[in-house]
Amino acid sequence: MVAGRRSSWVETERRRVLRELRAERGPSGIESLRSYLGSPVPVLGVSALDLRRVVRASASRLEARSRAERQALARSLWEGSFFEEKMAAIELLGRPPLVDDPLGWRLGARWVDTATGWALSDSLASGPLATWVTARPERFGELLEWADSKNLWRRRASTYALRGWVRTGELDRPFALLARLLNDPERWVQRAVGTWLRECWKKDRARTERFLRQEARRLAPVTITVATERAPKRFREELRRASRRRTVGRRGY
Repeated sequence: MVAGRRSSWVETERRRVLRELRAERGPSGIESLRSYLGSPVPVLGVSALDLRRVVRASASRLEARSRAERQALARSLWEGSFFEEKMAAIELLGRPPLVDDPLGWRLGARWVDTATGWALSDSLASGPLATWVTARPERFGELLEWADSKNLWRRRASTYALRGWVRTGELDRPFALLARLLNDPERWVQRAVGTWLRECWKKDRARTERFLRQEARRLAPVTITVATERAPKRFREELRRASRRRTVGRRGY
């Protein structure tokens, strides 16, 4: 009976969240928004501000519920049919009470392979997953395993989960992981590597410049473009010349 009541509450809350999200749906341009977000599921067009308001109210109602109900609600939203439901699940994971749950990491980590499209993938990895991995540095070993995954979105997520360390200028782990992805064949991963090298540049220009020069022949063109957005043009061209020499060498010209 208790389990049945819990299941009923979770379903009622899920429907309430979806109803409130539907009430905030955008008036037009939904398909173009879905394309921009790279969403694999339909998009309602709810603004980030409205989505967070809905999630904040749901999170407050979760405080009085059990751990099982909290996690069940997050799972139920993640399995929903709309992009905003999945984003609500991610937002819930990043807020009390779920963000304080030591089992939250396992729940979020299971979603990584199905968090397809840059918006879902990056929100999950740079949000709750980055919070948890920064709080428990021993989880860095798991990120290194993600960098070797066959799933491109898990490899991309490994870079965005570095957010906490990069933001505080603790760059040893970020450089170690990013180095493992320099030969990645997927453009989505190549861009992510460039993004976080650019963020490393903001924190420690000299060290990032040394890393880029050392690894220049392994840098994909898009990685160079993104990583050097704030660098002098001459440095960007230096890296591109080195990268082209690598390509020429491989062709045997």
